[in-house]
This record gives sequence, structure tokens and C-alpha cells, in this order.
Amino acid sequence: MKVSINGKEVELSSTPDTPLLWALRDELGLTGTKFGCGAALCGACTVLKNGLPIRSCVTPISALAPDDSITTVEGNADKVGQAVKQAWRQLDVVQCGFCQSGQVLAATALLSANPHPSDSDIDEAMSGNLCRCGTYIRIRAAVHAAAKLL
Repeated sequence: MKVSINGKEVELSSTPDTPLLWALRDELGLTGTKFGCGAALCGACTVLKNGLPIRSCVTPISALAPDDSITTVEGNADKVGQAVKQAWRQLDVVQCGFCQSGQVLAATALLSANPHPSDSDIDEAMSGNLCRCGTYIRIRAAVHAAAKLL
């Protein structure tokens, strides 16, 4: 199966029922996407499919179409992605860091769709991404800071 990942066309040789997460990590070596729960509940495995957040731990590669574009944290380099990463660094959002690739991609998707989100917009968009360290206040502040950079 051919698909665009981080702007490059790649061919995945994994079986069709292989979760995208494992194709990314094991086949392509893109280890920024994390395995958290395996049930689409925590958001650690979040990637962007055509700009929208999906849970790669439960998305089989057979669910991808040849014209789909997948973005992982490694490829999150457009203007919005750069602003999000810059804000994350400036506000020292990361504590343990395990959930942050999913958090960054969820924030990127939000700001791509809504460059001036309210607190409730942020809370709603980020609600599916759990942070065991409880950095939610810093995450919200970083989303606002990234919006100002756009």
C-alpha cells in the first residue's frame, strides 16, 4: 500500500490489519508516535490524517486511501506545527513527554481549523488527549501562545 507520510510517498508492506501505529514505528522507524492504551482512549498515538487527528493504535493501514496524507510529530513542520512546537518550548509544557506528540498534533489540528480558539474550544479539542503529569494548564496556555505566533 502506498500512502503519503510526512509529505513523502511510502509503501507499507505490513498486513492490511496492522494498526498504523505499528507500521509507523516498526516499519518506518517513526517512533515519535507513542503506544499508550491501544484502545483510542489516551491520545498518545494521535497522528493527523488529511489534517484531522486520528488514533493510529486502532486505525488499520487498510483504512488508508492512496491519496491520504498522514502527518506524525516528526513531520509536523508547517507554519502551524512550527508555532505549536515553539510555544511548547517557550512555556516548558513537557514534563515526562510521553503524551506530548499526541498533544502537539491535536493542538496543530485545532489551530489549523480555528486560529483563535477560546478556552472551551481548546478544552474540547484536547479532551481526548490524556496527560498523566497534569500539564493541562500549560498545554492550554501554549495553544494560546501558538495562536499569537500565527
